[in-house]
Amino acid sequence: MEKRKAANRFQRRRTLRLTDEEDERIARQAATAGISISEYMRRLFFGSRPIIARTDDQTIRELRRLGGLLKHYFDVVKRTGNAGTLAELETTLRAIRRSIESLSEKQ
Repeated sequence: MEKRKAANRFQRRRTLRLTDEEDERIARQAATAGISISEYMRRLFFGSRPIIARTDDQTIRELRRLGGLLKHYFDVVKRTGNAGTLAELETTLRAIRRSIESLSEKQ
């Protein structure tokens, strides 16, 4: 059923000539993003939704989760007044934020 919907949605086909290296690169990048080559090409050409590698997306989610846990721990440590631990947690939270921003910029 899903293939039938896709067949009705896309009514034209275009041919693109590529070198072997270009074809391998496109196939590798589409696989990394977890989408078909056709969808990858449409997104590149029309610039609609950003192309996000599945691994980057999963990494960002995990970093945000860890940041949230550290932020909670940060509040607990803040109440106890341990300055050394506070500084260490703040440095770690900033590193997580920089990592998320770096991964987001690549997308």
